[in-house]
Amino acid sequence: MSELYVAVLVAIVLGLLAVAIHRTFLVKTKADYLVAGRSLSAVVLVLTLLTSWIGAGSLFAGAENAYENGFAALWQPAGGWLGLVLIYFIAPRARKFAQFTLPDLLEARYNQVARVLGTIAILFAFTAITSYQFRGGGDVLHLIFPGTVTSNMGTFIIAAFVIVTTALAGMSSVAYMDVAIGSMVTVICIVAVPMLFAKAGGWTGLHASLPPAYFEVLGNYRLSPSGIRESVGMGLIRAMEFLVPTLLLMLGNQVMYQKFFSARSERDARLSVVGWTIGTIILETLIVAIAVFGRALYPTGEVAMRPREIIPYTARHGLPAFMGALLLGAVFAKVISTASNYLFSPATNLVNDVFVRYLAPGASNKRILLVSRLAVGLLGCWAFYQAVYAQSILQKMLYAYTIYSAAITPVVLAAFYSKRVTAWGAVAAITAGTVVTLAWDNATMKASLHLPPILAQRDAIFPALFAAVASLVVVSALTRAPAREKLAQFAD
Repeated sequence: MSELYVAVLVAIVLGLLAVAIHRTFLVKTKADYLVAGRSLSAVVLVLTLLTSWIGAGSLFAGAENAYENGFAALWQPAGGWLGLVLIYFIAPRARKFAQFTLPDLLEARYNQVARVLGTIAILFAFTAITSYQFRGGGDVLHLIFPGTVTSNMGTFIIAAFVIVTTALAGMSSVAYMDVAIGSMVTVICIVAVPMLFAKAGGWTGLHASLPPAYFEVLGNYRLSPSGIRESVGMGLIRAMEFLVPTLLLMLGNQVMYQKFFSARSERDARLSVVGWTIGTIILETLIVAIAVFGRALYPTGEVAMRPREIIPYTARHGLPAFMGALLLGAVFAKVISTASNYLFSPATNLVNDVFVRYLAPGASNKRILLVSRLAVGLLGCWAFYQAVYAQSILQKMLYAYTIYSAAITPVVLAAFYSKRVTAWGAVAAITAGTVVTLAWDNATMKASLHLPPILAQRDAIFPALFAAVASLVVVSALTRAPAREKLAQFAD
């Protein structure tokens, strides 16, 4: 049986490597590397958007959430679904703007300071997201080779593979690897769910195996850290701490905007959102279902101590060998894809927003490509360092989502939909969102503030978001309105 898992894994690795090498020979210019020559069709966009969005955040953090809370874990992906409804109207505007990175947008609408601060916030958030992709991939390799590969060793192997394949061809490599991965994962999950549902004994078996809270709207979110059942209001606040960061990350996600910048046309950008929405709702619901069914089948043992591994563990032990190998391979491929996307994205910031913008404005395409690949390597090493010291993928995900949601999303949405927000309002918002998130997640800092337990136990999203939006509004009101030419390129 182990030979089958190895064969599937090797086939996936060789396939992804072949795509990366092939696309490398097609990359000639900065635009080819950073935005795939602005040539992506709606179909390619749907699959690359779907694959980049659903990675370890869903397959490990979301699965850990479902293992502990049941179907209430759907609050987390529901934030993304709500965001997609709004993105339908943003996508054509983003393609019309047609730059390379989100900080391009921040400078065009605000100023250079907003560009630099936005770049810093993105580096913090996206390397954190990349880090738990590495950790999730390491867990998969550990499950396939339990006596040979430790989780940390697997994390190193995944990090090395992602860095190499991402550095080769940039966005062109990432997008076309996503096409194959997105198609494979969706089909395998659709087939696997009814098989696991039947093995768990259908609804009767699930209700007999799982606590009643697993079928409630708020699940275990109503339980305090000490295990006391609290009010519906407190449960709803905890649910919002999953939904709101996911919603705001979706709305301001640089990976998404870079895909829209890579679209063949504004029409392709808008059409891709429709397919992306349908695919995301289906696939994330299936992922939560697999985790819940796995919890019913395997409530104790190794996976109970590491609930983030429930989906690969269920694939390994709960499905027929061939299907299990395919699902495990699909999880592995998704992690690689998402890691590539979130590693490549901040690398483009370093190159486009720092190197080209300030250090070498007249650099040749050849030099830019070389520096781009070096940037991928450096950021990959930083992400790997974070991965080694990450304890909970779920907590790491919430940290990354919160930094981005509070610091970046409000100013991005204001760029498209507000004529009154000023450059210094944006600068204040990015600074406030980043600083509050970093301070809130620091235990020593929280202790020095003498916060009451009801606040100290909360995630940073609401205080950070409040600080960012308040700064945006107040400072904009106190400073001069932006010039008309600043607004013109963002109008319909």
